[in-house]
Amino acid sequence: MERLNDKKTFRAIINTLKIKIIDVYIIRKFLGTFLFSLMLILTIAVVFDFAEKIDNFMERSAPASAIIFDYYMNFIPYFATLFAPLFVFISVIFFTSKMAVNTEIIAILNSGMSFRRLMWPYFLSALTIAIFTFWLTNFIIPQANLDRLAFEDKYYRPMARKAPVEFIHRQTSKNILVFIESYNFLSETGRNLTIEKFSDDGRLESKLSAMTVKWDSATNKWTCWDYYLRELKDNEEIITKGTTIDTTLTIKPSDFSKDPGIVGTMTYRELNDYIDLLRLQGSDELKLFLIEKHRRFANPFAVFILTLIGVSLSSRKIRGGIGMNIGIGLILSFSYILFLQFASQFSLKGSLGPMLAMWIPNILYSAVALVLYKLAPK
Repeated sequence: MERLNDKKTFRAIINTLKIKIIDVYIIRKFLGTFLFSLMLILTIAVVFDFAEKIDNFMERSAPASAIIFDYYMNFIPYFATLFAPLFVFISVIFFTSKMAVNTEIIAILNSGMSFRRLMWPYFLSALTIAIFTFWLTNFIIPQANLDRLAFEDKYYRPMARKAPVEFIHRQTSKNILVFIESYNFLSETGRNLTIEKFSDDGRLESKLSAMTVKWDSATNKWTCWDYYLRELKDNEEIITKGTTIDTTLTIKPSDFSKDPGIVGTMTYRELNDYIDLLRLQGSDELKLFLIEKHRRFANPFAVFILTLIGVSLSSRKIRGGIGMNIGIGLILSFSYILFLQFASQFSLKGSLGPMLAMWIPNILYSAVALVLYKLAPK
């Protein structure tokens, strides 16, 4: 009997979740409004961006094909995914408020459909957008960002000259520690290099010191000048001095200081590999890349939260009409984005963990969404 009841319950759930005509209607409304608002805002963004940069494009003789295909065709998906949750929220507020004003929501609920069941087509639409956003952000947009940034460096702004980096500490492997007092990117030389190699049990095996170190981009090797090598073998100390010696390290000058914009040019696998390298090296830039990793998961999840908030707010017919709902929606969505930015800064410059920083806004706004859902008309 219990198995029979379980089967009946399972079939009832399946029948409840079957796509109906009203579901198709809401999904078409949701995705149609989302795409329309996305195209509208992207058009405005492209027009303002072009107006701002046209002087630079003309000054550097940027070809029209490069402007269209290398820059704007890569700018559009980057901008779209960056603010996808905001566009979703505005879309839900807009078309659901319109349905409420036209008493469509009341008619749907009076037909016997529960408010919880009404959320089903909304969440199917949100799932589609979230999956598409996650896929673009992690696998398509990184290459697009590379092309876009290359265009900007060539036609919009000159390549920024990197300032010298001081007090570089890196762990290049499990048992090797590297210290460089300062490194100049222009001359590709560093001062006061120290390389320490330890055994598995923590004993010092060798220590190489050099007054100057230079990077050879042709051989991908480091050349040490005026070096002093101290080796400990079988309780014996061997000291070697000389003018030059080559050494191979698993670090390059580009690893000393990454442009913050480079984080958006890495696919999910590349980002994870680089995070592992930074963790091994003990780099101060680790937090920046961890924040990007967790943001790529938190951002698509925010689509569901803002969808629930949007439906709960706009399904009630209120005095003030659509404009009031859109105003409340914009305040909530911009406060979400502002809160997300504050959390990331607290993580970068404080003790807040990157994962917690990226998920705190989602956790708090999930609570807001649940409260609004309980207060929504049933």
